[in-house]
This record gives sequence, C-alpha cells and structure tokens, in this order.
Amino acid sequence: MKVRMMSGMMVNTYLVNDEETGKGFIVDPGDFDPASVSKIAEEGIDIEYIILTHGHCDHIGGVERYRDEYPDVKVVAAKAEIPMLADAGLNMSTIMFGRPITVAPDMTVEEGDTLSCGNMNMKFVMTPGHSPGGMCVIMEGEDVVFSGDTLFQQSIGRTDFVGGSFDTLINSIKEKLFVLPDETIVYPGHMGPTKIGFEKEYNPFV
Repeated sequence: MKVRMMSGMMVNTYLVNDEETGKGFIVDPGDFDPASVSKIAEEGIDIEYIILTHGHCDHIGGVERYRDEYPDVKVVAAKAEIPMLADAGLNMSTIMFGRPITVAPDMTVEEGDTLSCGNMNMKFVMTPGHSPGGMCVIMEGEDVVFSGDTLFQQSIGRTDFVGGSFDTLINSIKEKLFVLPDETIVYPGHMGPTKIGFEKEYNPFV
C-alpha cells in the first residue's frame, strides 16, 4: 500500500493505491489537483473510490471534478453524514467557496462496515464529535488509519461547528482510535502524520 499527499484546499487529501493491483482511492478531496491526475495516469492507477471522512466543505470541494475525471468512481461517506453533505449551509461551502457545494454519496457506510480496493481492506469506524457523521478509515493489516478531523498531531478537530460535541469527540478518540496498536500511523485531515502511541502520551486534549 502506498500513501501520498495530494494538493488540496487547506486540507490533507490522500491518494492511496495498491501497487500490486493498481487499484486506488482518494481520501477527502478538498480541491481538484490536475498534477495528481497526471500522476495517476502516469502510474496507471485505477481510482475506484473517493472516501469522505466527513462532509465539511474543505473536504469535499473537489468531488465533482474528480467524478468528471473518473466516471466510474464511487463516493463513500457515513450514512449519518448525509444531511451535512446535502446542505450547503451545514457544510459551510457557500461561506468558504462563495458557492453551494453538495454531494450525494454512491455508497453509505455504518460502524464496522468494510470495503476492499485491490488487496487493501478498509474498515470504517464512526467517530462523531467534529461532525455528526464523522468517521475514520482503518486499513486492516497495515497499521494505518485516516482520521479525518477527529484526531490531529497533538490536537483534535474543532467542536464548535453545528453538530459538534467535545465530549463526544473525546469518547470517539478513546473508544475507536486509542484502542489501535501504538505503532499505527495516523494520517489526519490537517497537520502532519503522527502515531497512536504518541498521541496517547502527548495529546493534551485527550
């Protein structure tokens, strides 16, 4: 499994691919990145999914353009996040982008659902608190988790947006992420990568 950063709008967008099968997926496309599209074509990566950890506009701004680029791609989001994705007021796109952005996912997932992409296996865990339908994506057998805006390097996601809850977010982190092995690499929605063990010891919010 190969993980790399793509250009996004103030957000960490990830391109993930299975080097054996050529299958891949994109996590949280905040914006459209033509350079990454060229790289994907150059390496022959077959983009099967766009995974949305939650529905705030800075994580979904590029979905429409990537759907145009990859017509067979399936957008995956938590079932509980559908209201956020469907409402430009809730996802704050009109304020941030100056235009409304909404996304209708092709697939919805709930706690414990799994999805394969090539030889990669994703497990979805619901981690509300930053948003009602926030989720993290655990790569089974890889010691990797994409944490969206749930857990950052020595920080956590904001809880002052509509539907946010500090207590709920802390419980999500403790019950869903801090039970993972300490060596698990955390790829967050903002800031740099970290590890579960490091955050258990040094994150001042949890």
